[in-house]
Amino acid sequence: MKPKALLVALALTITHAAPAQTKTNFLLITVDDMSCDSVGVFGCPIPGITPNIDRLASEGMRFEHGHVTVAICMPCRASWMTGRYPHRSGALGFDRIKPGVPTLVEALEAAGYRTGLMAKHGHVVPSRAAAFDEIVPARELRNGRSPEKFGARAAAFFAAAEAEGKPFFLMANSQDPHRPFIGSAQEAAAKQRDRNDRSHQYGGGFPDDEVIYDPAEVPVPGFLPDLPDIRTELAQYYSSVHRADAIVGAVLKALDDAGLRDETLVMFVSDHGMPLPYAKTNCWHHSTRTPWIVRWPGKVEPGGHDTEHLVGGIDLAPTVLDALGLAELGGADGRSFLPVLGGGRQGGRDVLFTHINTIASKRQYTMRAAVTRSHRYIWNGWHDGETGFRNESLSGLSWKAMNAAAEAGDTDAAARVEFYSKRVPEELYQIDADPDCRNNLITDPGSAPTLAELRAALREHLESTGDPEAGRFRPRGEDP
Repeated sequence: MKPKALLVALALTITHAAPAQTKTNFLLITVDDMSCDSVGVFGCPIPGITPNIDRLASEGMRFEHGHVTVAICMPCRASWMTGRYPHRSGALGFDRIKPGVPTLVEALEAAGYRTGLMAKHGHVVPSRAAAFDEIVPARELRNGRSPEKFGARAAAFFAAAEAEGKPFFLMANSQDPHRPFIGSAQEAAAKQRDRNDRSHQYGGGFPDDEVIYDPAEVPVPGFLPDLPDIRTELAQYYSSVHRADAIVGAVLKALDDAGLRDETLVMFVSDHGMPLPYAKTNCWHHSTRTPWIVRWPGKVEPGGHDTEHLVGGIDLAPTVLDALGLAELGGADGRSFLPVLGGGRQGGRDVLFTHINTIASKRQYTMRAAVTRSHRYIWNGWHDGETGFRNESLSGLSWKAMNAAAEAGDTDAAARVEFYSKRVPEELYQIDADPDCRNNLITDPGSAPTLAELRAALREHLESTGDPEAGRFRPRGEDP
């Protein structure tokens, strides 16, 4: 029997935690490490790379300016589930949220929803597993990468909710296109470990898929040098993106087959950008921008494209609870953007904030960013001129290729390696002209008014939310 004591205590912080007043279901589909512009409808030029996600966008609304709060998988999901910034939930990095902080899944369970989680189970409120009626570990889904298994388990979950006469909340998490990519040496090594030891983290095996894209024809992001090994790794990554799209399609088909499309609010998001240098685990544009899509038949007009409002990860839980007619989470920092889904305008959506604290290695790399539609200001609190930045994105072919090119005299590659490793105290980019964040405007006289405005906005954010880093925020505007 599931322990209920904690759930009852937390329900006291959720006003009106009573049986659901609506039969609307909520399906949250996430992908792991997928850059926004890797999706066709968000600008990927590869024909047919994400047909299912593209179709979902055509049936709902997509957000041009959707951003996660933390571009790291576990704290990102904590912000989705709590509506709080990391220092307010306790999930600074790969940490459990603090006792007493209410979560979305607990609110929905208390309201009578059947709750389910597929894959990434160790990264979604792990201290609150009792709030889920069903948890499907990644290893039972071929390490979260099998469209067929996702479809079958989703269908079974929907059928169980119907049999119980309950609305449902299902969070289906594709672990593609996270490393190991399709066809990579890392995947081959993981498969070999699986054959030798079924108890390790990849004990569920992998689908036997192959790279389907030609390295010579894949797009290379502007924040990376165009090098052969980078193209090879990108071909593997984009192949994994295509499989993630198939997982999305399988879950949505199961929903349709169950006859529940018209009764279900669907959200689709990625937890952050691709796991290559200058994306994941940082505060740049391609780190935090997420392909956020919302489909809600009868409520959200099909084919919508919001280009005005900024929406952030901390807004997910408040919006869902508002849409379902349930009370907000106590202490949430985010706010509902339900009016925007109805085609309206909503003030106060001109700036949002993103954070980095500790990463998977437990190293601390404090970063904060103030983001608008046109600009991004980043404060690198960890910068000291000596400390080097290292994260999981450096484990593949791309970082090795960049270093090899630098050693061979490629000055652009050398500059990119140096900047990624050491940074500068502050960065300012005009995103509408420089989305790849290549031209730091921190000392540009013409950008001084924008810099002053965003510095002030970030300072107010740090102080008003009680961020422990507020006292260390000392803008210097050093020339990189």
